[in-house]
Amino acid sequence: MSAGLVRGGRRASRGFTLVELMVACLISLMVLVILSRTLASGSSSERTNSGAAEIASNGRYALEVLRRSLMHAGYRALSWAPTSAMTTTAPVVTNDCSAGFAINIAQPVWGSNDSNPFQATCVPAANYAGGDILVTRLAAGEPATALDGNTLYLRSSYDRAEVFQGSTPPPLFTATPREDHALQTSVFYISPYSVSTTESPKVPGLWRLSLGSGPTMTSALVASNVEALQVQYGRTTTDLKTRFYNANQINAAVTPSEWNDVSAVRVWILVRASTPEAGYVNNSSYVLGDRTITVNDSYRREVFSTLVQVRNK
Repeated sequence: MSAGLVRGGRRASRGFTLVELMVACLISLMVLVILSRTLASGSSSERTNSGAAEIASNGRYALEVLRRSLMHAGYRALSWAPTSAMTTTAPVVTNDCSAGFAINIAQPVWGSNDSNPFQATCVPAANYAGGDILVTRLAAGEPATALDGNTLYLRSSYDRAEVFQGSTPPPLFTATPREDHALQTSVFYISPYSVSTTESPKVPGLWRLSLGSGPTMTSALVASNVEALQVQYGRTTTDLKTRFYNANQINAAVTPSEWNDVSAVRVWILVRASTPEAGYVNNSSYVLGDRTITVNDSYRREVFSTLVQVRNK
C-alpha cells in the first residue's frame, strides 16, 4: 500500500499550522482596522459636508431676507411726494421702538452701530446679543383689495401719501388714482437665543421685529445660528462718489436728514454650524465691515455679505 493512502482508500490531508492561523488572523485584523478607519473618515467628511451645507443654507436665506427688505425700502406705491407731503392719522403702535418710529416711512432706512437704543422699548437687553441694528420701512408690493381694521396702510396718490389705520380711512384723501398698501416696518437684530431666553445651550439667531395687525410690533426668528450682523451705509457725495459709513457716522440732526441720502447698503453676517465638530479647532478671525470677530471653539463658520442699492428714496 502506498504511504500516501490511509485505510478506506482516502488520501491524508493536512490542516493549517498555528503560524498560518496567526498570520490569517493578523491579516483579518489589518483589514478590519483599514475598513473602520475608512468608515470613520467617510463619516467625518459627511458631518463636515453636512455642516457646510447647513451654514450655506442658513446664510443665504438670512442674507436674502435682508437683501429683499433693503431693495424695497422706501417703496410708496404711486407717491413720489416729498416727505413734507406725508401725513398720518395712525394711532399709537403697541411695542413701538419710539413715538412714531414704525410709521416713519419718510425714512426708508435707519440703523445703529454696535448698540441697542431700544433696550427699554422694543428690543429688551436680554434679546440683544450685540452688533448692528438695521431698520427698513416700505409699503407692501400689492395694493390691498380690502382694508383690515387693525392694520396700518399707506394711501398714496401722485402728489400725496398718508398713513392710516384700516378702520378709519382718511376722509379727505379722495384724489384719484390712489392705492392703499399695508405698511411694513422691520427691525433686524441678533439675539443670543433662537427659541427662548431659557434655552440651553443658547443658539444665536437673526430676528426681525415686524409691524403687524393690532397695530403692534412683533418679533420672529429669521434664521438660527447667525452670530453677528454688521451694516454700512453708502451716501453719494458732491463729487458723485459713493462713500460708506457706519450708522454712528450719519447725522440725523441735519435737515434734511443724511439718512434720506442713503443710496446703498453693505451687509455682513457671520453664520456658524448648529453643533461643534469633534476634533476641529476654530481660532479664526472674521472681518465684518469695521469689526473683527475672533473665536476659539469647535464651530465651523462662514461670512456672507452683499451690497444692495436703495432705489426708492
